[in-house]
Amino acid sequence: MQHETGATGVSDVSLVGHEYEVEVGPVAHGGHCVARTDSGRVLFVRHTLPGERVIARVTEGESTSRFLRADAVEILQPSKDRVEAPCPFSGPGKCGGCDWQHAKPGAQRRLKGEVVAEQLQRLAGLTPEEAGWDGTVVPAEGDKLPAGEVPAWRTRVQYAIDAEGHAGLRKHRSHEVQPIDHCMIAAPGVSELGIEKREWPQIATVEAIAASGSADRQVILTPKPGGRLPIVELDKPVSVLRIGEKDKQIHRVHGRPFVRERADDRTYRVGEGGFWQVHPKAADTLVKAVMQGLMPRKGDMALDLYCGVGLFAGALGERVGDKGAVLGIESGKRAVEDARHNLQDLDRVRIEQGKVESVLPRTGIKEADIIVLDPPRAGAGKQTVRHLASLGARRIAYVACDPAALARDLKYFAEEGYKPVTLRAFDLFPMTHHVECVAILKPTGNRV
Repeated sequence: MQHETGATGVSDVSLVGHEYEVEVGPVAHGGHCVARTDSGRVLFVRHTLPGERVIARVTEGESTSRFLRADAVEILQPSKDRVEAPCPFSGPGKCGGCDWQHAKPGAQRRLKGEVVAEQLQRLAGLTPEEAGWDGTVVPAEGDKLPAGEVPAWRTRVQYAIDAEGHAGLRKHRSHEVQPIDHCMIAAPGVSELGIEKREWPQIATVEAIAASGSADRQVILTPKPGGRLPIVELDKPVSVLRIGEKDKQIHRVHGRPFVRERADDRTYRVGEGGFWQVHPKAADTLVKAVMQGLMPRKGDMALDLYCGVGLFAGALGERVGDKGAVLGIESGKRAVEDARHNLQDLDRVRIEQGKVESVLPRTGIKEADIIVLDPPRAGAGKQTVRHLASLGARRIAYVACDPAALARDLKYFAEEGYKPVTLRAFDLFPMTHHVECVAILKPTGNRV
């Protein structure tokens, strides 16, 4: 085992490959736990659990780095929450797609809850009680499985293709490809295409999409520079699209350029690899949580920001009635076309294209009754939060795929006189560190 002695104080000496025996501390945001060496150097360690004693091998970092990244390559004292990873491609130096294959399902959800609580406290100054949260992370329907079993939930998988033309998944924080013959978290509709069984010469990536609301299947191919598109013959009928080498746009090769998804008793067209929740139960789960939180009334003026193909706008449009109105704002051109198509039967719904921070001020809207926002991973930001608070909505639903972004924005909302009254967390990405949250905010009594 290599030790730290002599490494500190030396300028930019790589510590990759150094090993440290450490006691593992708490979980941190990002799928790893925090540990410290005898000299106090911080390690972010993957493939371990809080309370374990492990040999951690450095994977990234130099003698001058603020922290080092490492893998637990030997477990000296295992946690009671540890299981043998069901997937043969999970582990140090292997596939980077999953973070918690080595943890019991209940332990995974507890770890995610600890991350959400830590981010709320550190970035928003909120305890779970102050956020209206009971501290639990709820599994999706059908996902509560015994230890050692893996839910097959991922309806969209992007395979990387190695130099020999074999399909695989990228290693953690790397462009290197781990060839696989099966992804355990891939939904049955993805697995049945047989992507891993065939070779993909001249192709860089293959994205496979299996709609959960229909039998639609789609693959999106990215050829290598100068590469030719192969004739695609898979195990099930499938539409084929490709990414253009020069324009980086998606082009139809054959079949439908969209898949059909279903949520809240509506069918949604999702075109050209556009955004839709990856877990089959996610769209319905989130719509239910948002509608329960907002409690729309007939005649409400509602906003759906970062609206994608219109999931929440459709649900709101059904509930606000003929005298209500819904405005959706989305930056993606194709998503806007899909949203307008999906909601064409609801003349009370209008969809505008552009960035929320640019379009919303131009609309001239001075007030709204209810608002839902589902921003990208970076969050909405202070400027947008300030604008939303000025509209005086009685309730705001914030859907977040990143607890850090949620916590930052909750702090901004607090500064503008809004506080969370309920927060719910859902485990819609089992085996990974990702967690989805829905916060419902109301104005405080001391709004300026």
